[in-house]
Amino acid sequence: MAAYKMELTAEQQAILDGQKGETLAKVMKTLIMYGEAFGATKMVPVTGEKGHLVTSFGLKAMTAVYELMDQLIEAGAISQQNFSVDPKPLDPNVPANFLENFVFKNFMYTRQNSYDKQLEKLGLLHKDAYTCACYLDEVGNTPKKGEVLSWAESSAVVYANSVLGARCNRNSGIIDIFGSILGYVPYFGLLTDEGRKATWIIDIQTKEIPEAQVLGSAIGMKVMEEVPYIKGLDRFIGTELNGDNKAYLKDFGAATASNGAVGLYHIENLTPEAKEQGDALIAEGAQVYVIDDAELKRVKDNYPVIWKNPDAKPKLCFIGCPHLTYDQLVDWTEKVEKKLKENGRKKVSIPTVFTAPPAVKEAFEKTDYAARLKATGVILSYICPLMYMNNPICGKKPVITNSNKLRTYTTARYYTNAEILDYITKEVQ
Repeated sequence: MAAYKMELTAEQQAILDGQKGETLAKVMKTLIMYGEAFGATKMVPVTGEKGHLVTSFGLKAMTAVYELMDQLIEAGAISQQNFSVDPKPLDPNVPANFLENFVFKNFMYTRQNSYDKQLEKLGLLHKDAYTCACYLDEVGNTPKKGEVLSWAESSAVVYANSVLGARCNRNSGIIDIFGSILGYVPYFGLLTDEGRKATWIIDIQTKEIPEAQVLGSAIGMKVMEEVPYIKGLDRFIGTELNGDNKAYLKDFGAATASNGAVGLYHIENLTPEAKEQGDALIAEGAQVYVIDDAELKRVKDNYPVIWKNPDAKPKLCFIGCPHLTYDQLVDWTEKVEKKLKENGRKKVSIPTVFTAPPAVKEAFEKTDYAARLKATGVILSYICPLMYMNNPICGKKPVITNSNKLRTYTTARYYTNAEILDYITKEVQ
């Protein structure tokens, strides 16, 4: 066995030496090599109760992943934690024509059913645990402050680190399940006190509450993978975490993580570590970025439009990337109803899909809001919009969204919540 710089405990060394089987030894070797690439000198226990996997899609091309999963299952190297997993890529209720469906079923997600069975054998939390917003109460995977995680989904990692005060690096797919299987992860980056200090101060000087997705985009593109400490936002969203500002931070954080590579942010007077440590979280020599209304407009105006025809009429709208919370579903239902009434319409003018975790969807469908939303023509789904848009034919459609993450990774065109509401409730010109 090759020599490594990392200091291992007797148990970790025994695993590496193959005393618990060749498969676990390979898993340990992989995590050690991964950690040492980032300067880690030791492994630390995963203390979070549940894991989360980013790889949820049964893509035809991922043969190596399915073979790996079989090896893990056959060796009994299943996860020490139950885990949730990112959203499923397909939902028959989401609009797709014959050719689009043909590509989905015959060229893209051909292994979905068999892969789902592999995930169940490895330790899937429950059948409804397919969501990027695994930390929502209905899903049942909400880490506690200080817990060490082995996750990879960028929007979930930044939320867990920032809003919940857990500790997790921006890992890659497969590395996440390896950490859950071993119960150890390399100690570096956002697991360390030093790595959680802010190297940027963000001074919010807007006149009104900034659009979460645009603010997150601006910060992500400026600081990239560094840690921002945000001042001035608490005057708009408060100093105590609640359903409204946690939903705001969910969407804001996803934009910082996708438009940049942010894995942790601090909000002065609001997020756990910022409330406890204040300016002590700011590293010496931190840079300053002032954000006012003009800066947010500049950022939004510079988003590229990559539709083949920039003036095309939108043919589909996605709302919910990351997945919507229960309260967001209620809020959107009421706003769509109100706007439709104002415009003298009964149904949305563009096929519109709201996406939410299956468990949130199930809870919502037990209320009268579900029937009210359905009456507007909006489709409620558990799908991953990004995986839908990865279909090359779907990618050619003029799709609009309020998600900066979806805008960044696909051809979808970004609009603010208010702009989206206008689009879907008025006659398309």
